[in-house]
Amino acid sequence: MYARTQNDLEVGNIVSRKEVAELSGVSEATVSRVLNAVGPIKEDTRRRVLDAANQLGYVPSALARNFARSKSGHLGVVMPYVPKAHLFSAYFFSEMLSGIGNKARDSGLDLLLLFRKPGERIDYSSLFRQQRIDTCIILGARDDHDEEEALKRLQEEGRPFCVMNHHFEGQSFCEVDADHVEGSRAAVSHLIEQGYKRIAFLNGPDIYSNSTERLKGYRNALQEAGIEYDHDLLLEGNYSRRSGLEASATIADKLNDIDAVFAANDRMALGVMQGLRERGLAADRFPAFVGYDDSDAAEMAVPPLSSVRVPFYEMGELAASKLIPDSLNLIPALELTGRDSIRELLSTELIIRASSIRP
Repeated sequence: MYARTQNDLEVGNIVSRKEVAELSGVSEATVSRVLNAVGPIKEDTRRRVLDAANQLGYVPSALARNFARSKSGHLGVVMPYVPKAHLFSAYFFSEMLSGIGNKARDSGLDLLLLFRKPGERIDYSSLFRQQRIDTCIILGARDDHDEEEALKRLQEEGRPFCVMNHHFEGQSFCEVDADHVEGSRAAVSHLIEQGYKRIAFLNGPDIYSNSTERLKGYRNALQEAGIEYDHDLLLEGNYSRRSGLEASATIADKLNDIDAVFAANDRMALGVMQGLRERGLAADRFPAFVGYDDSDAAEMAVPPLSSVRVPFYEMGELAASKLIPDSLNLIPALELTGRDSIRELLSTELIIRASSIRP
């Protein structure tokens, strides 16, 4: 490995970034990221680069430093494409965006909302290269090979990003989510404790990890109670009220075989209740209901809807805080530490109301 002599330094020969890379055993790109505090870097790598730069007396040019540190001032939030859904009226999104926005505002960043188009594959890396955003939070991610590869590219490039409310199995992405397995288990266990055994489950599409986690919690509760899982009691919606309304037809036809309904969100639960009413069923003849999210509408439902409370606002704040740089050293709070996972799960809470209490 080439190394400069003390004489070289004393006569003022210019040290190159390549030499710093050679001495520290990393790439020139890594040297640039460390010296300009761009992207997450392992601590031992950062220390090697800084020690090499100090030993060689390397000083990056002001032009290069300013270019590398150029900022848009935007925290990007990627919103999903959900057919026929009004995203901003959804409690799920409004609460998370409020939490993200609160933390961003306190840090002097603006939110840039980026909306997917039907079938679009977003090139996340280009958003950073074009300096449209400094950091990125992805909402509504799904199990998709192209999506996973795009996020892996971001990670390889050292771009700060966080996935909210979705889990990519086998990856070490920064993820913030709630414990949906336990939330669902608690909801179904409550129904079983009330004496209900034929519990229909209206879930979302299995392309979302939340859906598979809710199903796991549902099955765990049945297994703990010694109740056999019946696939015929599993229904699928798309988390919209309309899909709950559509599912109400199936539930109405099976009322003799169903004594309770667990829905994967409040919107679908309320849609089912609306559909049953439209079919002439009075509230006192409803099966028991438990929803999920504990939205504002749950308490106002007739009867008031039991629901699993999810701390969406706190999740938004936490995700944003992981991406906002430390004001003292300009190094993002999110660091790749070599751990198997940097996923954080927040606790849920079952809120019991009249809809699930046996008369």
